[in-house]
Amino acid sequence: MKGKKWYAGLLSTLLASSVVLGACGGTGDDKEKASSGEKVTVDIFQFKVEFKKQFEDLVKQYEKEHPDIKINVKTVGGGNDYGAALKAAFSSGDEPDIFNVGGPSDVQNYRDYLADLSETKAAKAALEGTLDSVKDGEEVLGLPFNQEGYGYIYNKKVFKKAGIDPASIKTYEDLEKAVKTLDSKKKELGIEAVFALAAKEQWVIGNHLANVFMAPDFNHSVVEAFNAKSAPFTKSEELKRMLDLQAKYSVQPVLSLDYSQQVEQLFSLGKVAMIQQGNWTYNSIYDIDPEFAEKNIGFVPIPVEGFEGKLPVGVPMYWAVNKKSDEKEVTAAKEFLDWMYTSDAGKKAVLEDFKFIPAYEGYDTSKIADPLSKEIYKYASEGNTIGWVFLGSPTGWQEGVLAVNMQKYLSGESTWDEAIKKAQEAWEKSRQ
Repeated sequence: MKGKKWYAGLLSTLLASSVVLGACGGTGDDKEKASSGEKVTVDIFQFKVEFKKQFEDLVKQYEKEHPDIKINVKTVGGGNDYGAALKAAFSSGDEPDIFNVGGPSDVQNYRDYLADLSETKAAKAALEGTLDSVKDGEEVLGLPFNQEGYGYIYNKKVFKKAGIDPASIKTYEDLEKAVKTLDSKKKELGIEAVFALAAKEQWVIGNHLANVFMAPDFNHSVVEAFNAKSAPFTKSEELKRMLDLQAKYSVQPVLSLDYSQQVEQLFSLGKVAMIQQGNWTYNSIYDIDPEFAEKNIGFVPIPVEGFEGKLPVGVPMYWAVNKKSDEKEVTAAKEFLDWMYTSDAGKKAVLEDFKFIPAYEGYDTSKIADPLSKEIYKYASEGNTIGWVFLGSPTGWQEGVLAVNMQKYLSGESTWDEAIKKAQEAWEKSRQ
């Protein structure tokens, strides 16, 4: 990546279903100790289940180096709705000191709680473009987790045995041909199906798949999407045929398949040839089969007419600091985030343990740890990307409206035209 050159776009919330959440963070005793001068307690409420253990290990390391700081971590994600859980935490009065926001809509919703992070070391090191969706004037209201990308993760051994060159898959027609070949050789290849479409997960279809076909309507800009009064869906038919292709050649029933089944039980065990997912799955795949993860997986871009050979790449979520916390907690929260992204120990964990693609300067990107992240970094550094615009949609629309109607289409309860029309009407109503 040349200098601070980046690309517009962003991702977002990776989550679905709903969860009823009680208290988040530390106990009242912790807070009393902090106020009495014994320790400052920082409560973190975060969404990324894929690096939960690695993050908690880093927190322990930080606490050893900073004995005056106690950090409590609560993680809600995967099949649970982080947005609903965070809202419940704030409603209950048990507000975290550090939490996550996804982009303009979240910034708008939590604006009164967001501390200005513009003077942090991390904000000053953030790559160009990565802060655009969390800025308000000169204020920076969030710090990027990392960069992520997604597409079709494929099994190299299965493709080779089927005689398919993944590099030859550029257009929809190329993909369809490859899928039909794989399907015709299922028994020989030892697979149950070509795909595992986790359509139970609203974020898989409503956020990620839909984003690929919506991004061109907003010039790949999350800010443009946030300001848009309507959702044109000029590539609605392309989205439909891609959803249909995955659903037809997937393990069934797709509406019952969740993230864990898709990644851990089906793809990682070699039972399907492809899944629509991103580099965040790497740790899960590695935990099940290290050799498979290290040597036999790669990306095929989701074909979009006019944007063939490009991967959607963006920032999945941002760290925010609650400015209504005590001053000591706000200061401690900022110092921890700075340490995580700018200290030698923190940067080592970001690259080697979290297996993140950094969203900050000062990293040796030759040490990006896993093959999926290496591919994404290559696409990004060459500018072959599609923007992450879905976090610019109205609050709750992508999953609660669009994905719900896509699920109704898959179940036969709705026609495709009805599903898209309802989604468009809901967008327009929310922007009036």
